[in-house]
Amino acid sequence: MNHVLLNNVEHKELRINTQRSAKLGDDLWFAATFLAEIKTAQAHYPILFQKHSDTGEFSPVTLFGFKNQENLFLTENGWEASYIPLSVQRMPFYIGYQKIAQDGVTDMQRVITLDTDSPRVSSNQGTALFLPLGGNSDYLEHIGSVLETLHLGLQENQQFIAALIHCDLLESVSMDIKLNDSSHHQLIGFYIINEERLAKLEDAELLGLHHAGYLEVIYMIIASQAHINKLIERKNKQLNN
Repeated sequence: MNHVLLNNVEHKELRINTQRSAKLGDDLWFAATFLAEIKTAQAHYPILFQKHSDTGEFSPVTLFGFKNQENLFLTENGWEASYIPLSVQRMPFYIGYQKIAQDGVTDMQRVITLDTDSPRVSSNQGTALFLPLGGNSDYLEHIGSVLETLHLGLQENQQFIAALIHCDLLESVSMDIKLNDSSHHQLIGFYIINEERLAKLEDAELLGLHHAGYLEVIYMIIASQAHINKLIERKNKQLNN
């Protein structure tokens, strides 16, 4: 990756290929999601939790496949779902930070950075980033909005995860996936909501989760795991083709 600060001078001619395919980097088997997005994402994808090896922090993720570089929603026609998580939509853009000095005070300001090594970046194919006179295109304005929503959403996740940990609701999961060709995939390294523990929470704990807006999301996450069977169906369909 080569992250650079986006600007309308050096990058005025750049375009972004917004099609969906493995060669453009969409061969992801899971992607980060956040509290406000879960209500939409759970209608399409299983939602699990991942524990980051470096920090030990948990985060909710949408699952697209059963192994690295396997996105079962990708077909010859693109991404076969009516909603794509924002953490995928934003590629190849990221949130960066730049020091800004004003009135003798130095502060960190969020900026948009671009991975110029991304296969989506082109000088002649795709959607323009800037208008002919240098202003932002509608596409770039949309990306800015997506990045801001992601930034706020990932911050909100921290409080949500803290509440789940406080109530001891996260447990590791291991799933044995058997396919029609008799092969097996073991889904490990993820966490789910402990439904037994949830059912035994004290009234005060349940009320706290409800008032925080978390209880509804918890049940949506639990319900979303029914989509794992649909992922298996997609995998079997690919094996049969």
